[in-house]
Amino acid sequence: MTDLYAPVEQYVNGRWVAGDGEEIVSISPVTGRPLGTSRSASAAQVQHALTAAREAFDGGEWSKLGPKERSVLLHRLADLIERDREKFIQLVAAEVGAPISSAALHVDQPATFFRWYAEAAERGPKDGYEQPMGLHHDPITSDSMLLREPVGVVGAITAFNVPVMLAAWKLGPALASGCSAVLLSSPKAILTTRAVVRLIEEAGFPAGAVNFVFGPPAVTEQVVSAPEVDLVTFTGSAAVGSHIMALAAPTLKKVVLELGGKSPNIILPGTDIASTVQASALRFCRNTGQACGATTRTLVPRADYDQFAEETARFLEGMTIGDPLDPKTLLGPLITDEHVTRVEGFLERAVQAGATIATGGRRPSDLEGFFLQPTLVTNLTNSFEIAQEELFAPVGTVIAYDDVDEAGRIANDIKYHLNANVWGPTPDAIAFARRIRSGTVTINGGGGFRTDVPWGGPGYSGIGRENGEEGFREFFEVKHVQWPVR
Repeated sequence: MTDLYAPVEQYVNGRWVAGDGEEIVSISPVTGRPLGTSRSASAAQVQHALTAAREAFDGGEWSKLGPKERSVLLHRLADLIERDREKFIQLVAAEVGAPISSAALHVDQPATFFRWYAEAAERGPKDGYEQPMGLHHDPITSDSMLLREPVGVVGAITAFNVPVMLAAWKLGPALASGCSAVLLSSPKAILTTRAVVRLIEEAGFPAGAVNFVFGPPAVTEQVVSAPEVDLVTFTGSAAVGSHIMALAAPTLKKVVLELGGKSPNIILPGTDIASTVQASALRFCRNTGQACGATTRTLVPRADYDQFAEETARFLEGMTIGDPLDPKTLLGPLITDEHVTRVEGFLERAVQAGATIATGGRRPSDLEGFFLQPTLVTNLTNSFEIAQEELFAPVGTVIAYDDVDEAGRIANDIKYHLNANVWGPTPDAIAFARRIRSGTVTINGGGGFRTDVPWGGPGYSGIGRENGEEGFREFFEVKHVQWPVR
């Protein structure tokens, strides 16, 4: 991982090659200044990557490795990420503005996910029916078995917000299953993603198993629509996810889409309000709010509304914002100046519609990068634009409710259904969780990001699941083999 900010090249069929496409300037969101300039892949280079992945899967050296050998390589990759932990922390701080206080999310947890998939590679996918059961009334006298085989070539498209984690979520199951991959990172995270791919090379994965290209939307569109690709796994916005579905449709390839969220944080009646304030605020400010699962809509009993709003505002005002390399910093910058401007537009329209900015909502005058103060919006209903649309910023809204039935309706009155959290006595919170349409519901903060459970949700939050057994099975096709019993 020498020369972390050198121009990024494409990694195709085991070789690093300079891009032939347009220039991409990596800008530090911390300073607003360039980190370096690279060139994107040309259409011909993208096609070379697609061909390399196809050949690696269809009969190359990669296709000849068994589950145990794939497991060894994935464990080695996790070892290397842990070895280079400090360098990754420096990279994600500089390129995406992630504070070192969130190092576990950006470095430690990705290594853990790669290890989980290393173990999964050896044992294979699990579910509740390894063999057909056979119905007693079935007149067919035959025996059979189900085989699970890797789906093929994977187009793995990652977002900028947690680049190492998303590489683990997509390459982990692809490589564990025996698929080959063409990895496309957001142009805003090519330095960090390049560092991951360098370690893939160092770990000894055969040429063509993983190929790395990047560039403007045309690069992504070429990979998604390519006949060489059997599955596309994408993390990003609902709008881009919809476009990817349309591009994938003519070749009838499988898609796994992990998209947006506007997740509710419900405080049940009778809950100690003070005990929920800090955790609730951190849940929508974590990673500077640039997290699809951020619980940005807090639903509070009307009688407790003022207390929650006032105490949360005070907590946000004491939050340290600034240099990501300062251990005291909890909040870094947003990814681009344009994104800050977009969020400011949401806040302005919310105030015009009658909402109140209880705290924050401004750019700190003493910081030169793309920073926004942690923000709390009050005096609004769930119908407000700012309560319905994903901002991807440290902005929380507080909405009052009169009874738990209304809280349930508000929680579900959204097009996104990715994540939720419920505060209250555990039995009551679990009962309320059953009312919520959501891929994940945590109770009283949950227990952290687990490797063995699925992530994803219905509606505009996506299609399919990532991680756990459900996510691992996405990378396999099922083959039924049947023979007569004589």
